[in-house]
Amino acid sequence: MPHLFSPLKLGPIELTNRIAVSPMCQYSASDGSASDWHLQHLMQFAISRAGMIALEATAVERQGRISHGCLGLYSDNNERALARVLAAARAIAAPGTAFAIQLAHAGRKASCLAPFQGGRPLRHGEDPWPVVAPSAIPFAEGWPTPEALDGDGLKRVLGAFSQAAERAVRLGFDAIELHAAHGYLLHEFLSPLSNRRTDAVGGNAWNRMRWPLEVVQAVRAAVPRTIALGARITGSDWAEGGLGVEDAVAFASALKEAGLDYVCVSSGGNVSHAKIPLGPGYQVPFAAKVKAATGLATRAVGLIATPEQAEAILAAGQADFVALARAFLDDPRWVWHAAERLGAEVSYPPQYARVSRAIWPGAELVRPKQQGAVPA
Repeated sequence: MPHLFSPLKLGPIELTNRIAVSPMCQYSASDGSASDWHLQHLMQFAISRAGMIALEATAVERQGRISHGCLGLYSDNNERALARVLAAARAIAAPGTAFAIQLAHAGRKASCLAPFQGGRPLRHGEDPWPVVAPSAIPFAEGWPTPEALDGDGLKRVLGAFSQAAERAVRLGFDAIELHAAHGYLLHEFLSPLSNRRTDAVGGNAWNRMRWPLEVVQAVRAAVPRTIALGARITGSDWAEGGLGVEDAVAFASALKEAGLDYVCVSSGGNVSHAKIPLGPGYQVPFAAKVKAATGLATRAVGLIATPEQAEAILAAGQADFVALARAFLDDPRWVWHAAERLGAEVSYPPQYARVSRAIWPGAELVRPKQQGAVPA
């Protein structure tokens, strides 16, 4: 069996395969509440047969949204809307499909237009809101100066993470992950480029980890051990003086000690001047180092597109599972086609079984066997 299609135990849950649909912001919510767009978005992946399907970054408080269209889990309305979407997706998913939610706070990168609207900070007349951060340092020139969170603010946001986790538990998610990457609030506290505080949650690397770990501990206390708990962390700020892979190893080690079951290792997003060398699997070496140093189940992400590429990452022991984002937007049937190319078996929804290569002669026309591919 290909590594990609072998099961994986993540704490209290077991994935049927090592393929995850990565969290992908859709900017299509109304005051944090999921819409019909989210319904179709999640349901198309529910029939994909991926081992894990992760919902997009979901704000734990209203001012923690990136944009007016960002998903949230800070109100009863948010919870009801998401319950509808999750129930519909579960009803058509394969048995054993794990649904995850990524809880986040955008910090100083909040109050913006959606990327397809320009991505700039909201202006007067566009209903902007005050942004917060560890320090009063704007994300980039022309961006608003955030308010540095004081003691009361830290308690409020920590409570928001805990309450959102309780809502996620009620909704029945199989896994909950905390977003501590891409320049959002938890990442901002971890990085010396965005955290210039001189109090107990600033300064040296341990102090910068202190408040994010308090959030982790509060969420861990709110989440029963029957639910997997993970985090997306950063492998590099890609900027001088910023975080590097050694910091990722240290943070992942602390997360493991705090009771987390897995990490996803991404990078970048914390400063606008980052120089990121984009290329196939460019973040995989970070995941490999974290996995080797900590033994914590590790997910790789970042320009992973083909089944052969994903299989090679797992076969080399660089990660325990992989997450794909744009590859799934391009081909929601990616798992079916990966199984076909790697010689694995995967169940099709019975309504769509007629498109399998074993039944449909047209498969050879639209999906010609590639040289070197293992025959199904």
